[in-house]
Amino acid sequence: MTGEAPTPEALVAALKAEARKLGFADCALVRPDAVPLLAERLRIFLADGHHGDMGWLAADPQRRARPQVLWSDVRSIVMLTLNYGPARDPRAILERRERGAISVYAKGDDYHDLIKTRLKVLARWLMARAGGDVKVFVDTAAVMEKPLAQGAGLGWQGKHTNLVSRAYGSWLFLGAIFTTLDLPPDAAEHDHCGACRACLDACPTAAFPAPYRLDARRCISYLTIEHKGPIPSELRERMGNRIYGCDDCLAVCPWNKFARTGAEMKLAAREALEAPRLDALARLDDTGFRSLFAKSAVKRIGRDRFMRNVLIAIGNSGEAGLAAEAEHLLDDASPLVRGAAVWALSRLLSGEAFATLAGRRHDADPQVAAEWSQGLERAA
Repeated sequence: MTGEAPTPEALVAALKAEARKLGFADCALVRPDAVPLLAERLRIFLADGHHGDMGWLAADPQRRARPQVLWSDVRSIVMLTLNYGPARDPRAILERRERGAISVYAKGDDYHDLIKTRLKVLARWLMARAGGDVKVFVDTAAVMEKPLAQGAGLGWQGKHTNLVSRAYGSWLFLGAIFTTLDLPPDAAEHDHCGACRACLDACPTAAFPAPYRLDARRCISYLTIEHKGPIPSELRERMGNRIYGCDDCLAVCPWNKFARTGAEMKLAAREALEAPRLDALARLDDTGFRSLFAKSAVKRIGRDRFMRNVLIAIGNSGEAGLAAEAEHLLDDASPLVRGAAVWALSRLLSGEAFATLAGRRHDADPQVAAEWSQGLERAA
């Protein structure tokens, strides 16, 4: 470094300008101890079992609730947002039952890679300008980004528990740069939800037991992405044709209509993932799955879990012509896929046709056998 060192205020102003050049929608700073309620909120969430299969949330909760436990040298946290708001209402595809609905954020390249690359560039800029040490995080470490973003003034956690911004609505990715530099923080944002409960009422599976509380075990995003086993039978019909994630609570947020668009970087959706046909998806083997979802967040859940989701959508489609695709998957190597295929067929075939098919099939896997038994009960 050469010349006179900038004041902390000038450094922060330059940092924010550099962030905008990199395509970030907004940038603000927060102290690592600025959100004292983090630990209690996380404790209640875990105590209620609302994290479901996400055991990583329960692992070392103190590390997640207190940034200083994650990294004792952190003095300031730079929080950044990236706008990924869609040009059209993503709920329109829910009426096209022969197509699969993929969440807006997953229709392009994996946002983890896109954001982390830019975070590293910005972090290197900060170190070159002012020294210190840094660590960057994008939804992959024990960092509670949403409350920290609220503490930085970038928005507030809405009743759907996601970050809401007066400038960008509910369509925001978050990233964080931890630094050893002591930088002036921004003022926290306060709640602007008021009496609105649109996001709560829009949830297809009633995943919000109360405003600002999410039971992930009922959330379609959790069920289609994080959940490893069969989808709970009472929630399958409510999933409709959502095969990866769910945008309903985000899309209905009234603050979206005020969202700015234009200069900030958005994620480009791939045409093949805008409204893929369920019959084509049902034919994907592992190689085809990896090829279609290369560089996509969808690839992380693996072909079997994805095929389970596709079969639930097929069962909800009302399209008898898709029964052949489900029947083909009765011989799949994965019992998770076979069980979902049985459920889909129990929904698409007549009771007599399903009973005839069941009479010709035998599956040694107990979960798949249970699906056949339950399907026969429904067909009776």
